[in-house]
Amino acid sequence: MSYSIDLSGRVALVTGASSGLGAQFAKTLAKAGAGVVLAGRRLDRLKALRAEIEAAGGDAHVVTLDVTDLDSIKSAVAHAETEVGTLDILVNNSGVSTTQKLVDVSTDDYDFVMDTNVRGAFFVAQEVGKRMLARARGSAPGTFIGGRIVNIASMAGLRVLSQIGVYSMSKAAVIHMTKAMALEWGKYGINVNAICPGYIDTEINHHHWTTDGGKKLIDLLPRKRVGHPQDLDTSLLMLCANESHFINGAVIQADDGFGV
Repeated sequence: MSYSIDLSGRVALVTGASSGLGAQFAKTLAKAGAGVVLAGRRLDRLKALRAEIEAAGGDAHVVTLDVTDLDSIKSAVAHAETEVGTLDILVNNSGVSTTQKLVDVSTDDYDFVMDTNVRGAFFVAQEVGKRMLARARGSAPGTFIGGRIVNIASMAGLRVLSQIGVYSMSKAAVIHMTKAMALEWGKYGINVNAICPGYIDTEINHHHWTTDGGKKLIDLLPRKRVGHPQDLDTSLLMLCANESHFINGAVIQADDGFGV
């Protein structure tokens, strides 16, 4: 006897899908049967990922999205629904960071992080949420009433880390945004939850773990290791599953115990 999560018939929009966690999230949802809309700015990377998913038997589509541009958000969501169908799942993954002491943060640094991680995440969720709400109220067509929104926060939103103070602030805002949306939209069957990943080895930071600073950081971790993108698969699938209707406003730490 086995248990599996089947997302067949569902359509999922994944932002920041061109690399790292976003690419893994997209592949995981496609493997579970969802039609996946890959959203981001690097069109060549998105097309390559689409080809990879399709070669594995999945269903993938590409839209260009800049989460710092409200017109781009509206256009991408509208394009996704026109091409693929109503959006049932949003994985709100786009995120950026800078590394410096707080006294060295410029206005450009601050805006760069906040515009993507907070403002962008909010308005992407808002645009998708409006459409989910319209279906729930019966003012828009759709076979799946409700929805699943998964905001990708960070353990840094729960535990402030040195040198990335503004990033920590932004992810703390995402956590509270998640709870606010869960409270307001939950009665319409829209479940909004957050995953707070710990240190994950991706192509962006892969080189760091072999440096002296990276080795010192690993030595501070409870099990002296960093995670891999696929370590978040089970958390993501649980929150996106049709059966997860009783999980709303949850903030899941997927950090190998670092926040304990």
